[in-house]
Amino acid sequence: MRKLLSFLHEIGTIMYVGGILSHIVIGILFAQSSPETTVVVYTYKLQSAYILILPGLGLKIATDLILFFFFQERAWWMRIKLGMTAFLTVNAFVFLVPMMPELLGLAEASIPDGSLSQAFIDLEHREQLVGMSNVLPLVTEMIMGAFRPPLTRSERQAQTT
Repeated sequence: MRKLLSFLHEIGTIMYVGGILSHIVIGILFAQSSPETTVVVYTYKLQSAYILILPGLGLKIATDLILFFFFQERAWWMRIKLGMTAFLTVNAFVFLVPMMPELLGLAEASIPDGSLSQAFIDLEHREQLVGMSNVLPLVTEMIMGAFRPPLTRSERQAQTT
């Protein structure tokens, strides 16, 4: 069962990180685009968030909680991992996902003017800052899950015996 959970967690990580990386790449490729192209880009970003990022994050959360509650995985690496995942979840559901439809709407409203509005540019900048704040928690979460370091003296002693 643990191997299945580990596999599902890996699938979740691939979906989550892959979706984020695709957002970054498409954002860089079309950074200076017309409002019409920006509408297409943000339609893609919104749909990939719903199809890849959120389900991937949900899968990661579910598998970690199963390990924590049912398999009693209470080592400090798991606690830190869950804390980082909680941060990523709040960022996703409170900030990033609600910004997506708003950005799409602002891009659509900019089409008649032929250039992106200042409101769009400001919100996009805020979205980028919030997205960047995910880097350290995501890397920490992934390191904790991959290496499972013994962080306390008792965990280190238990590992050597």
